[in-house]
Amino acid sequence: MIQWYPALPTGWQHGRVKSVAHRVTDGAHISPDTEGGVYDFVSTRDVKQGQIDFAGSLKTTPETYKYMVKTGCQPFPGDVLFSKDGTVGETAIVRVRKEFVVASSLVIVSPRQEVMNSDFLAYVFASKISKDQAASLMRGAGLPRLSVGNLARVEVPIPPLAEQQSIVGFLDHETAQIDALVAKQEEFIEFLRERRRAAIEVAVSEVGMSGPRLKHIIRSVRQGWSPQCYSWPADGIDSWAILKVGAVNGGVFRPTENKKLPAEEAPRPEAVVQRGDLIVSRANTRDLVGSAAVVEGDFPRLMLSDKLYAFTLNEDQALPQFVAAVLGSRKWRDLIEMQATGASSSMLNISQSDIVNLPMTLPPVEEQRRILTHLDDQTARIDALIAKAQEHIAFAKERRVALITAVVAGQLNVGTARKAG
Repeated sequence: MIQWYPALPTGWQHGRVKSVAHRVTDGAHISPDTEGGVYDFVSTRDVKQGQIDFAGSLKTTPETYKYMVKTGCQPFPGDVLFSKDGTVGETAIVRVRKEFVVASSLVIVSPRQEVMNSDFLAYVFASKISKDQAASLMRGAGLPRLSVGNLARVEVPIPPLAEQQSIVGFLDHETAQIDALVAKQEEFIEFLRERRRAAIEVAVSEVGMSGPRLKHIIRSVRQGWSPQCYSWPADGIDSWAILKVGAVNGGVFRPTENKKLPAEEAPRPEAVVQRGDLIVSRANTRDLVGSAAVVEGDFPRLMLSDKLYAFTLNEDQALPQFVAAVLGSRKWRDLIEMQATGASSSMLNISQSDIVNLPMTLPPVEEQRRILTHLDDQTARIDALIAKAQEHIAFAKERRVALITAVVAGQLNVGTARKAG
């Protein structure tokens, strides 16, 4: 058996999660009754960047809430939530007393506070060593997940409590600085994307909103399906994969935004994307539903999900890149957002009929080509700056994980690090 922490500092111990917690349990294994719901029902999708997004969570009824509280699905202040399904390893600490319950995709870990500081445990879960352990313990052929029992088996370091608190203070300070740098880069990316959107607005400003409909330039429409997939991506060339809805966000086709198809699931070649397809999302948040991008390249094993449409256009009338630019402009975004429907702001839908009936009076193809050439020159420089900023963010996040790992494993002494800093 692997010993994950072979050389801990003097005075440190190691044990399993179950040895430092008085409760390790997952949430409800029932579908919540949401009609007339008032109590928050939190799942993996609501745990993001160490925070719980109560605003976007489902709401359940008082009757269902009482049942879930009775069956142990209610977290309390100091508990650490750990996602075991979907995106495995997202964590958040419950900071305030609030009446809410969690889904079975989340594990509630209640640390014994006389042994394990909640913040220290959350940092341990964020370390590479814990992530590697979780990956080694995941089970399931179709959709790998981490069971409650296997999370309880994850090995953790146990420094003296005073040292844990010192480590938490150090990491809070250091990670806050890294997070601030990431936030600055993200702000810069948003500024660049706004410049990109402004360039597109100017380029397509002469396109009319009366007369012909989008359907008059469409030759065919395809849609995919959404089987259970692995949470990690495939290349879509040698391995089969299903595109995620985010593959067309921001008007740029991102083939890496996909999930690998399990070997036992039969692929559907008719759902494979084709070079030149205009891909449009039918379901997403209000500001992203109806996002459009063009497939640039050949991906013989990359398939559409059921949340994506692929339109093949009559290219003697319309260039798909030009239509994607039009659909991303403000006037058409307003139309799309107005027609999108759904009970939750986190997932709205737009029908195929509403998309194909969008008004669109296009200039001749040669004029479209000229506009695109000018637009490509402007956006290429912006895209290069965005890519560079994204590289900085990726490096900062890697450094964050490496720092956390070194500190919680005792490889970096925080007292020495403070003096050196």
